[in-house]
Amino acid sequence: MIPGNFEYHSASGVDEAVALLAEHGENGKLLAGGHSLLPMMKLRFAEPAHLIDLNGIEELRGIREDGDTLVIGAMTSENAVIASEVLQRRCPVLPEAARLIADPQVRNRGTIGGDALHGDPGNDHPAVLMALEAEFVVRSQKGERREPANGFYLGPYLTRLDDGDLVTAIRVPIPAPDHGYAYAKFKRKTGDYATAAACCLLEMEGDTCRKVRLTLTNVGPTPLRAEDAEELLTGQTIDAERIEQAAQAAMSICEPAEDLRGSPEYKTHMAGEMTRRALHTALERARGG
Repeated sequence: MIPGNFEYHSASGVDEAVALLAEHGENGKLLAGGHSLLPMMKLRFAEPAHLIDLNGIEELRGIREDGDTLVIGAMTSENAVIASEVLQRRCPVLPEAARLIADPQVRNRGTIGGDALHGDPGNDHPAVLMALEAEFVVRSQKGERREPANGFYLGPYLTRLDDGDLVTAIRVPIPAPDHGYAYAKFKRKTGDYATAAACCLLEMEGDTCRKVRLTLTNVGPTPLRAEDAEELLTGQTIDAERIEQAAQAAMSICEPAEDLRGSPEYKTHMAGEMTRRALHTALERARGG
């Protein structure tokens, strides 16, 4: 398919991009890696009159530490996330999740911001960023604000961003040095969206769970946070029985749609299995395994 007519703008800086967004309102769309927007344009599901390309804005790329926070530019590529020594050392769940996104060609072009902000419930970064309790740094002509990843996703392709908003960076609190982590993803083939996936971040104090975050991908209209499962584990010794209880609690919040990846029952079952795997892996890593 061929997209509809549009006017192309190449923004040279954040201020110019924000001004273009304000000028064109709901008729303007931002172009990052293009892997989400361009297919929708080809199918005429999206028909922006103005396309604002962010690829020339170097300040939107890069990964750095800012005190106890990691700051990741919204235009940072997935391959840069994977290769980042800082992330491998400080927040390894992000490179782990990025390695499971699509294929090398897509990861070379696709960006963490594009994946996280599109609002597609099948994308991988949203659930991971929710588990990390990340914040999005948002610029508009009204100024700058921060939006927490938890509560950011309102429905399929619907977020708290307004038409004139540009996310410049993602701020991620640095997890505890001895934390356990895992992103367990089940998919039909390499490059596919998840049939179901689970992210787990875990902090232990001896044999007791001090803190845990559990989130799910592609088993609801938005990424899901399994708060009841977290409550079952917090302050408890994590054993096989507790893990099974948490998996059942995670399954109870799933509302997947039926598609070629399976029935709602099958996807819910796989969400439970991914929760078990993520918990086992995170626990092993927290214990130094």
